[in-house]
Amino acid sequence: MPHTPQSFFWYELMTTDLDAAEAFYTAVVGWRAEPFDKAADMPRYVVVNAGDRGVGGLMDLPEEAKKMGMPPAWIGYIDTKDIDVSVASLTKAGGSVIRPADDIPGVGRFAVVADPQGAVFMFLQPNGPEQPSVPLDTLGHVGWHELYTTDWRAALEFYSSQFGWGKDDQFDMGAMGIYQMFNAGKGMIGGMMNRPEQIPMSVWQFYFNVAAIDAAAQRVTDRGGKVLMGPMEVPGGQWIVQCQDPQGAHFALLAPVR
Repeated sequence: MPHTPQSFFWYELMTTDLDAAEAFYTAVVGWRAEPFDKAADMPRYVVVNAGDRGVGGLMDLPEEAKKMGMPPAWIGYIDTKDIDVSVASLTKAGGSVIRPADDIPGVGRFAVVADPQGAVFMFLQPNGPEQPSVPLDTLGHVGWHELYTTDWRAALEFYSSQFGWGKDDQFDMGAMGIYQMFNAGKGMIGGMMNRPEQIPMSVWQFYFNVAAIDAAAQRVTDRGGKVLMGPMEVPGGQWIVQCQDPQGAHFALLAPVR
């Protein structure tokens, strides 16, 4: 087990309409967008910020991903101090490499990988200094990480072995099975469950913090997105709504009960 638990620290949307996605998410979540200062031969990348802190980035869905049939989607990055060691460890534990480690000029080295059940995420070995984490309830940041998988017990064992995540509380959802929550050293950061039939593959879903759930859900539909579930109150004094943006990417919103 790693000495220091690791978690997601950056979130990236790959989409089919970058301008539309930028307009949608800045309105819905309240982000401030700015272009990434990049090399001339790199594709366009839009950084989204909550206050003075970056949350993630938006980019066009790469051609190779389109050819593989990948739809627009949010993907999370997990920090690593040595990407080659992390990729080798993941592979040994049953994970797979979708894109081998490569350089992002001025940023670091990244790799696209999947856990043994097929949920995709990325590694990033940054060039710069490590940034301090923000509180989980910070507006505009991700407040919850949710994994839909084929075997949550095996998934938890995998992520625990690779990143030091700990088993936390669980919730019996009856016919839908167990919802198992997990932590990354202190405090719960997410949950995982066996995916229902309507979710065709193992996938991570990320919940962005907003101030008020009803107003945020209205912004989603006003700007061409869909509300797929909710708003719904969940244990812990929070409201959630699960959504789809106009290009088809799934995401969710999280707000405190007022």
